[in-house]
Amino acid sequence: MQDDFNITVDQLRIGLYIHLDLKWFDHPFSFSHFKIKNEAQIKTLQSLGLKSIRYDPALSDVNPLPKKPQQVEQTQVATKPDILPALATKLALVERIQQQREAAARIENAFIDTAKTIHGIEKSLYTMPAETLRKATQLVDQIVDSLLCAPELAIHVMIGKAGAEEMYYHSLNVTMLSLMMARDIELPQEVVGTLGLGALFHDIGHKEIPSKILMKKEPLNQAERHLFEMHCQYGADIGRRLGLAPAVLAIIREHHELFDGTGYPSKLKGEAISLLSRIVVIANHYDELCNPMNINDALTPHEALSTMFAKLRNKFDQKLLQVFIHCLGVYPPGTIVQFSNGVIGMVVTVNTAKPMKPLVLIYDADIPRDEAILVDMACEADANIAKAIRPAQVPREIYNYLSPRKRVNYYFDPNNPGQEQSAR
Repeated sequence: MQDDFNITVDQLRIGLYIHLDLKWFDHPFSFSHFKIKNEAQIKTLQSLGLKSIRYDPALSDVNPLPKKPQQVEQTQVATKPDILPALATKLALVERIQQQREAAARIENAFIDTAKTIHGIEKSLYTMPAETLRKATQLVDQIVDSLLCAPELAIHVMIGKAGAEEMYYHSLNVTMLSLMMARDIELPQEVVGTLGLGALFHDIGHKEIPSKILMKKEPLNQAERHLFEMHCQYGADIGRRLGLAPAVLAIIREHHELFDGTGYPSKLKGEAISLLSRIVVIANHYDELCNPMNINDALTPHEALSTMFAKLRNKFDQKLLQVFIHCLGVYPPGTIVQFSNGVIGMVVTVNTAKPMKPLVLIYDADIPRDEAILVDMACEADANIAKAIRPAQVPREIYNYLSPRKRVNYYFDPNNPGQEQSAR
């Protein structure tokens, strides 16, 4: 690179922005280019046995130290043994990334299995109502048990290929996001089960709406809009016939009511909307912003959260909206981000206990996609996110590498290591 200059290792100092021309596995640092923060990093760099290191003057805070040729060889020989503990740290990092990758695959499979179960529940709703309700209750109870038992709740974005992007994924997303909020505000377990069932069935009334309206990508006309809005009442009627509890029926009826009274079907306002419904309203609205029928209208998770907070906050219970933002963090899973050192990645997991310290998948052209670096910001004091980036602003090869799904789907680890339950 023309703008970079080579310096010897004895010229290194805190504040220089350096590039390591080594494969990621051949050095102990999380990134291959970064600004030197402390003397320990300098010592490790000197232990790598490099004759020269590239530095970028434009990104550096200082100039290199004056050259001292007579000390170069001494410095390298004296500090060479330090490479062993440094590389041991890198090997531990590689092992941790492999465990994270295995967990992601396990969670993806659990997500697919759950989505298939929901699909089956929705298909048999009319033909076997009693059996369908039993299966739905059992599914929600299993999710609630796993979710409430986990010592920490990590929300993962599904970045693999989970099959056809069918509408029942929306039900699963809304259920997961609603239960995430319920856990944070410590709702009693029996109430959380009611919430889960209501979230799972919130769009049950869609069964009575013509598919040409449900699937229409252009804006609905007034008559179509009126018919679509009837799905809330239709859903409550279906739920009543199924024998759902009144609190579940309220969620189905009220999941489009807004705190400022501008929602439908009854234009309820404020706390006239039940607490559980107010939770589902937020989860439902967020998922519709991220995953609209017309994919061209989709907002990124970061944009959706920002829009709800900055422009639409009066439409939601503000205390619950704050809980939602706290759980997902400023950069929700699925957000493409740029680190302060220029590295680009995608947030793949947010731990609700540490929402500002997500797990980020890193773009590196020299590393195959299936071996991609995962940076756990909870373990990396020097890793700082500078900003979120719209997918359209990212070069195509980077976008394809990070492969954000057309749909943003969320799930949690049903076999969290902190739980006693077995995956079997």
